[in-house]
Amino acid sequence: MKKLFIIISSALLLLPVAARAQETQTLNKKNLVIKEWNTDPKGNNKVLDHVTTFNPSGRKIEEIEYTTSGQKWRKRFEYGADGRVSRELVYDERNKLQTYKTFEYNEFDRKKIQYTYNAKGKLIGIKQYEYIAQDGGR
Repeated sequence: MKKLFIIISSALLLLPVAARAQETQTLNKKNLVIKEWNTDPKGNNKVLDHVTTFNPSGRKIEEIEYTTSGQKWRKRFEYGADGRVSRELVYDERNKLQTYKTFEYNEFDRKKIQYTYNAKGKLIGIKQYEYIAQDGGR
């Protein structure tokens, strides 16, 4: 009886720990800036590689990719009243607008169609998204 009490007590003490381990931790992205750095194997010559910036609502508003000589490209994200990305603007290394994309979404809030335009507003490409659920091999 004493052993059973010890086993049950131990299980009850470990229960909160197990529950916390199963919780997924999410990153608070409000006003967050993520900087990615490249270094050589010895840890010298730290070079900025990529920066992602989020607004006070936690939405990604900008991404910048760098090379050793400076900015390679920059993307800016604009959101509609529905909270979805309405436009994605792509700039070159001189911050000159190159292309922009607009999106249509399906009933599950996933991208359905992406329209790509050049800087002058001419449609230059259409991408359609298809979502296929796998049955897990059953």
